[in-house]
Amino acid sequence: MTTLPPDTAVMICGHGSRDPEAVSEFNSLAVHLRQHLPQVDVESGFLEFAQPVIRQGLDKLRDRGAKRIFCLPGMLFAAGHVKNDLPSEVNEFASAHPQLDVRFGRDLAIDSRLLTAAAERIASVCDEAVSREDTLLMVVGRGTNDPDANSNISKVARMLWEGMGFGWCEVSYSGVAYPLVDAGLARAVRLGYKRIVVFPYFLFTGRLVKRIHAWVDAAAAAHPEIEFLKAPYLNDHPLVIQTFLSRLLEMESGDNLMNCQLCKYREQIIGREAEVGMPQAGHHHHVRGIGTDDEAHDHAHDHAHGHGHHHHHDHEH
Repeated sequence: MTTLPPDTAVMICGHGSRDPEAVSEFNSLAVHLRQHLPQVDVESGFLEFAQPVIRQGLDKLRDRGAKRIFCLPGMLFAAGHVKNDLPSEVNEFASAHPQLDVRFGRDLAIDSRLLTAAAERIASVCDEAVSREDTLLMVVGRGTNDPDANSNISKVARMLWEGMGFGWCEVSYSGVAYPLVDAGLARAVRLGYKRIVVFPYFLFTGRLVKRIHAWVDAAAAAHPEIEFLKAPYLNDHPLVIQTFLSRLLEMESGDNLMNCQLCKYREQIIGREAEVGMPQAGHHHHVRGIGTDDEAHDHAHDHAHGHGHHHHHDHEH
């Protein structure tokens, strides 16, 4: 059981989704964390679409007497949301309440526990009818406009490939980055493997996971000679919960250091040189709390708005 000092509260910050199933899975994460933190006040909120929004959760913790608030990003990698949007929300709240100690945690990042969880999800669909040597593993990331976050998917894929002994491995993305899953599968089927296992390296379901599954189903229909398997995403695997708890303890110990070595906002990354030193600003104000698809007040809105670093809402959880 994880222990935190008295008067410390935890705010779990999610991306939000128009998919009610995704929101439900995120809320179940909050339930798991509350079970491990019985003496701690825990709230959760969303950056966009779903309610409550993050500011509402922070206000509730303050009103209930929290003196320190640990804000935990419910996200795998540090791309635009972890580097800009969430800090903007947290900094705005902290500036308005200087009497509070408000801390922002780091992303889950590449972690041995998450790799083990991923391997177990993949192994759960692989029987022995086809050997791993005759199987191609495709690891699918969300895709962002941050090359550092995108490259993490390649590292995860390589470690799973070597560790699990698959014959080959490919990487694709659900949006923004390339190749997209459909293009990746079109190439994968030409490599001659008997089985293709597609693993979405996602925390929760949502429109993007369902789009990935639709692409897999289409490829399977077009290539009946190949077996296609859909491995479950990470969701609430016990090792995922342990990794979240570890990030909380890092905030307490002061070891809460994000890896900024290849961050496009701090270093001159090839093709992203103009983004060094860009302001840390949020870009979700127009979709904050507007609701999920099955809520009556769901709004249609244009995602092609002109933000300076071309932020995309399409890559939701």
